[in-house]
Amino acid sequence: MTAIQWIQLLIALSFLVVIHELGHFTFARLFNVRVEKFYMFFNPRFSLFRMKKVDGKWRFAFFAPNVEPAATELLDPVTGQPKKDDKGNVLYRPMTDEEIQALPEGDWRRDPDNTEWGIGWVPFGGYCSIAGMVDETKAATDLPSEPQPWEYRSKQAWQRLLIILGGILVNFIAALLMFGAMLYHWGEDSLPLSKIDSGLYYSPVLEEEGFRQQDKILSIDGTEPQYISDVVEAIIIEGKRDVVVLRNGQEVSLRMSEDLGTRYLALMNDNDRKERAKARQDKSYRKRQYVLLGYYVPFVIDSVVENHAAYYGGLLKGDSVVSVNGEPTPCTVMVQNALAAHSCDSVTIGFYRDTVYQEAHLFIGDQGLMGVTMKPVTAYYTPDHTDYGFWESIPAGIHYGWNLLASYVHQFRLVFTREGAESLGGFGAIGNMFPKLWDWYSFWHMTAFLSLILAFMNFLPIPALDGGYVLLLLLEMITGKQIPDKWLEKINNIGFWLLIALLIYANGNDIFKAFF
Repeated sequence: MTAIQWIQLLIALSFLVVIHELGHFTFARLFNVRVEKFYMFFNPRFSLFRMKKVDGKWRFAFFAPNVEPAATELLDPVTGQPKKDDKGNVLYRPMTDEEIQALPEGDWRRDPDNTEWGIGWVPFGGYCSIAGMVDETKAATDLPSEPQPWEYRSKQAWQRLLIILGGILVNFIAALLMFGAMLYHWGEDSLPLSKIDSGLYYSPVLEEEGFRQQDKILSIDGTEPQYISDVVEAIIIEGKRDVVVLRNGQEVSLRMSEDLGTRYLALMNDNDRKERAKARQDKSYRKRQYVLLGYYVPFVIDSVVENHAAYYGGLLKGDSVVSVNGEPTPCTVMVQNALAAHSCDSVTIGFYRDTVYQEAHLFIGDQGLMGVTMKPVTAYYTPDHTDYGFWESIPAGIHYGWNLLASYVHQFRLVFTREGAESLGGFGAIGNMFPKLWDWYSFWHMTAFLSLILAFMNFLPIPALDGGYVLLLLLEMITGKQIPDKWLEKINNIGFWLLIALLIYANGNDIFKAFF
């Protein structure tokens, strides 16, 4: 990952965590529940920055130790000694109004209704500490012995449910709004398959399924795909199997294999291993992505880079490459694959210049490139461009975001396969999804996509995630019995360690891929 990618990742995740916690905060305050702390990043022992309104004035602190909660030990009325639970933990009670007012003026424990806002020093996530709630910030023994009216646990189940759902709702709505704003500002470009007269390029894994180069896809399980992404979605992610193509003027029916999705993932993982090995040998190597399906357009040189293979071989702008070492390469992807197969080797490039066939002898370096840029697909096909007005962009953003979420949910089933588990990644994999050069469109698109993922993942019924709380609250609403705080703590601890294990595995995959 480059520094630009790390910066984009940090900004995007920080923004999404803050708005997620603001969702919890908003519903908590709506139901008169105290929010003790609101932090971006975690702050064990001390904070980089914190502020709170105390005695009518905003107070600020930098690089300061954390403030103790406004609570005191619960004393036994007979012995006068601190009360303890079954495990020997001291029980606490909230300070009375008189005790709070007796604190020195300016003490941060005064005005407990006001929230302490801050920035921690551990740059992973953040939190919203809601009074009377067992979560990642407090255990059951940290709560006062008796529920207070301003606590989360004192509210009705439906109110607690909305407080929990607040973060998920905000992330989901924010993603749809971001997509809508992008459509309003940039519009939308699309290249429908109906415009592609030359048919499509099919990778070897699809040729094994019966596809032939330049086949035109008419339908998949009876539905006509509109774009290339629809084809990939249908046959790889959704596992649809019946495909009808137009080949040499005749309709041909194909039947996809049941394991096509997992075979493709295995191929991607194998390709990724090979590309990583090349990148370790040459730090300047640019990893190539495996192309499953692409546009069947010729490789026409748009510019030649000085002091590279094509430059020394005499190739010029406008030359159309049609073969590598005598092997026909009628489309762009085929040229790229052939060059990659002849890395660190001398090759003969066949090309047309002004309808005249010529050949050039080049030495291809270890990156499998000859030092040219090629004409883009838009040089052959003009994409449809749609501009959206303000009110039009809102439903368009909702439609776009909902379809993207549906696609991600369909992909999620592949995670539970061996090939899918191998492809799991952590922060490094997410960061690599951002562009290496700053681009506002790509940044906001990735941020909106991550917001959808955050909403979906938090909705899963996993303990310690919002979805785990939602499941328990629904059980409470059905049975009419609230789950004891001690059980909530145990359930959260199980979920917490499961999540830690998943994080270690995913980020461990990133580390392994970086060195092996």
